Amino acid sequence: MIDFAFLLDTLLKLLSALPTTLTLFFSSLSLGLLLSFAIVGMRVSRCPLLSYPARCYIMIFRGTPLIIQMYLIYYGLGQFPVVRDSFAWVVLRSPYGCAVVSLALCTAGYTAEIIRGGLLSIPYGQIEAGQAIGMSRLALLRRIIAPVTLRQVLPAYSTEAILMLKATALASLITVWDVTGIAQQIIQRTYRTMEVFACAAFIYLVLNYIIVRAMRWLEHRLTPHLRERPVHTPTKAKLDAGSNPKSLRSSL
Repeated sequence: MIDFAFLLDTLLKLLSALPTTLTLFFSSLSLGLLLSFAIVGMRVSRCPLLSYPARCYIMIFRGTPLIIQMYLIYYGLGQFPVVRDSFAWVVLRSPYGCAVVSLALCTAGYTAEIIRGGLLSIPYGQIEAGQAIGMSRLALLRRIIAPVTLRQVLPAYSTEAILMLKATALASLITVWDVTGIAQQIIQRTYRTMEVFACAAFIYLVLNYIIVRAMRWLEHRLTPHLRERPVHTPTKAKLDAGSNPKSLRSSL
């Protein structure tokens, strides 16, 4: 039999940790997006001193598991006195800060490549057209490059946002008590793995559904030229007027 009382109590306890999961998600995603702008600017640069470090960064953070990156930041950086004596120790001394930094660094590598793909997909004819009418570089960026790139990268970036939300569950491994961390605590006390993780999965499923709907709405707003136009069918009065020449002349 299904113990609905236990499921409801577990769901309420997991929802109490939802603010931690959401702040972890939004903080890491925002910081990663800001960092990706700098990385993609270096990546598309023609200067090797800028492009090669960006390529190495992307290769490292896309080519290694996120959990190893999180362990290296949480357990590894604190071993160096130069890190403990720096301003960064204010953030890195807490598990939550290490989780945000590791998630942000990881998503920045993926987001930079997504943005670079959007930049490369811009038809060069549109840029030439803007230059031909005398647009400055700032005007080209604001009127052509940024809007087209945003429309191109939005589907891929929505997938990255969903993956980052699910990746926040790894923060429980470094004692960040988010939804997954609280679920593990409940399992240690009750030994009811199936029911607890089912409630946690339901919460993540709802959150991902909200992200998908929000991204789809934003994509719909940014692509009015791709919407299906309504088909106008002629009314009965117009059909009658077309079949009767006298009524057609009177309507004219």
